[in-house]
Amino acid sequence: MPDSSPTPLRVAVLADSDTRWKWGALTARRIAPGSTVHGYLLWGRATPTERQLAEIGADADALSEVSAADFLADLGRRAHGDGADEPFDVLVLACVGGTIQAMLHGLAHAWRTATHRPVVITGYVGVVYEKLPDGLLLRHGADLVLANSRYDARRFRAVYDGVRADSSCVTECALPFLDGRAYDPGPAERGERPYRVVFAVQPSVPTTRKDRVYLLERAVAHARRHPDREVILKLRSKPSEHTTHIEELPYQRLAERIKEDQPANFRLAYGNMGEILDETDLLVTVSSTAALESLHRSVPTAVLSDLGIREALGNHYFIGSGCFASWDELDAGYLPEPEPEWLADQGIATPHEHAFATARGRLAGLLDQRGQAGLLPLAPYYTARTAPGYLPGVLARHGLDLKGEPKAGHQAAGSQDGMRGASRRLLRRTARGAYRAGVQRVAPIIRRWGQL
Repeated sequence: MPDSSPTPLRVAVLADSDTRWKWGALTARRIAPGSTVHGYLLWGRATPTERQLAEIGADADALSEVSAADFLADLGRRAHGDGADEPFDVLVLACVGGTIQAMLHGLAHAWRTATHRPVVITGYVGVVYEKLPDGLLLRHGADLVLANSRYDARRFRAVYDGVRADSSCVTECALPFLDGRAYDPGPAERGERPYRVVFAVQPSVPTTRKDRVYLLERAVAHARRHPDREVILKLRSKPSEHTTHIEELPYQRLAERIKEDQPANFRLAYGNMGEILDETDLLVTVSSTAALESLHRSVPTAVLSDLGIREALGNHYFIGSGCFASWDELDAGYLPEPEPEWLADQGIATPHEHAFATARGRLAGLLDQRGQAGLLPLAPYYTARTAPGYLPGVLARHGLDLKGEPKAGHQAAGSQDGMRGASRRLLRRTARGAYRAGVQRVAPIIRRWGQL
């Protein structure tokens, strides 16, 4: 009897940082179960290292590092059937907004004569708490713009409708990494380990040394006040690495200065957030997406109010959640109780088979259309007519002209085999290291000089 099982979809994911790769790869697995995933890591200041990729735990069947021009050329060749590489069925763009807009225009140009282009999907890696119209309009033009909750879907459609942009692309789902074992507060589940408090720090929030030192010292003080507890400072990256956001003042370096005063039950840790949450009894953060992961598992979660509830911190997103608390309150034993209505509106605690059902259904419909009449050309809201003073700069940052065509000097390099490819990879690593050193070492010194 012939095998009637469907052929696995071929999905490409373009990402420009560790967290965006995690979102893109896991979204591909959720929206197209059983698919093969080819990852493209876009070269830049935040291209993830091997250690970061291993820690994330989102694998790929193939993975390569590319420039924007290389990526556009490869996707163009595949869609036209040039060469031995098979075309992709789906493309997930997991990048910052400006990059997504540039890739949409570049792909529209590369696929202008292709009859069966991939379905293009994009979205946000976490909570959307700032620059909503800016980020959304830069994502417009994809076939599906994923909203991570019912709350986000309402806001996304309102923005698109408000500027006469097609809002039918907005598709409700959930964050793909909301998963894992539900929290059991019983001592039997904890076994021999002590009660564990995890402070999930962020690369860019707060920004000042004073505020970061304050939070570090309060975490240490909590460990000192509760010797029966284990307090972990959960780090995102090593000082030599970059994430989605720039970290100018790594907590590791701040912690070195108070190392002698740290109690034995306080420590720093790296690792996969899901594995950390498996043994967490209280998650503390300023505004990290880790709070949504812990709430999804019913782990007690505290969003710190010590530095205020402010847009600059991103913690205003959690207004109505019931999760705000200060270190003073946590020291006294307070545990926040989340509001069920807020959780439901954020799509938290919804099983993935339900959360991604609509997205999978819409993808299936687009794939049917692709196989029959073909998909319509990509049509971003921003064009030379609607944004003549803005779009050229967005495209130029990625070496594209207004037609979406690579400018002279930005064309794809082709094969990277041999000495030429090795030289390019070495140059990229060197440039990335120099950039990171400038951000984390030189820039803070210059700012301090300016304050003298």
